Amino acid sequence: MTATSEPPLSVSTLPITDLHLKDILKTLPKSCFEKNRRKAWTSVALSIAAVAIGYGAIFLLPWFFLPFAWLWTGTALTGWFVIAHDCGHRSFAKRRWVNDLVGHLMMLPLIYPFHCWRILHDHHHRHTNKLEIDNAWDPWTIDGYVVSHPFVRQFYRAIRGRFWWMGSIAHWGLSHFDLSRFHARDRHKARYSITVVALFAAVFFPTLIATTGLWGLVKFWLMPWLVYHFWMSTFTLVHHTSSDIQFRPASEWHEVEAQLAGTVHCTYPQWVEILCHDINVHIPHHISVAIPSYNLRLAHQSLSENWGQYLKIRQFNWELMKNIGDRCHLYHPETAYQTLREAGLVPTGRGKTIAP
Repeated sequence: MTATSEPPLSVSTLPITDLHLKDILKTLPKSCFEKNRRKAWTSVALSIAAVAIGYGAIFLLPWFFLPFAWLWTGTALTGWFVIAHDCGHRSFAKRRWVNDLVGHLMMLPLIYPFHCWRILHDHHHRHTNKLEIDNAWDPWTIDGYVVSHPFVRQFYRAIRGRFWWMGSIAHWGLSHFDLSRFHARDRHKARYSITVVALFAAVFFPTLIATTGLWGLVKFWLMPWLVYHFWMSTFTLVHHTSSDIQFRPASEWHEVEAQLAGTVHCTYPQWVEILCHDINVHIPHHISVAIPSYNLRLAHQSLSENWGQYLKIRQFNWELMKNIGDRCHLYHPETAYQTLREAGLVPTGRGKTIAP
């Protein structure tokens, strides 16, 4: 059902720069924003059950089933992050303390400090696709690339290419434990979440190693954790990266171009979408973070009917990832992206770049 509070605007005659987010919001059903306690806690139960099944498989099945068990368990743990994601946006529960409690608990096995992620992620939503300000897969300019350290350039080439799946690990480690990245008013919350994660790790890892050995650490935690980061890297990269999605300097940035036409809806295998609570249905989330994950499909249907000409729809496959990895390297003010070769920057293998 997509009943709206007022008739939708005629999009056929409206340039996107003449639109505002409030115009888009008016066309969404009010039910998209309704919190449902049963659906919210059902998603928690589903994620806990899925992870329990995964760890049961890791523990009980023969060794040659481990890759499948790791894939399942890591994907299910991504669902835990998505629940925490709702908590971070206060769309899981009406009470803030419930959101904070559930958010911390869901992120603990991932060693993710909840408030640190929540604060930095809010910055991403306020500045989506704003050049050099957005903190999620923001493309470098040529000047920024050239002046960076050779090791940093090499790492950037890797995560913008075939090693995109490492991007989330770098973002996790470099951004969320550095208190200098937070305003003074937020540091006590960031420090609290880091302390919670540190205390959990101080108990969890020694206990796991003492009871299962180093192989147990790899088998029960590291491999599912790497699968989780594969999905987080993939989701966030695909959500905001395409050869036709432009980042804009702050002076040229427009909210509807960024939030409606600058984010991507990508379909994945159904079991992935179920375990990850429809995180791939991403465009409505950038129209309003108040939409709970279980209402994203309803909101997407409405957006498709009213604003479909602006939406970018993709299918997850190797060709998609190859196109992003081969084309989307550096910022270009007219064509959105350019490759390193197009920019005259070709790695020599000695930490330097030369014109071709």
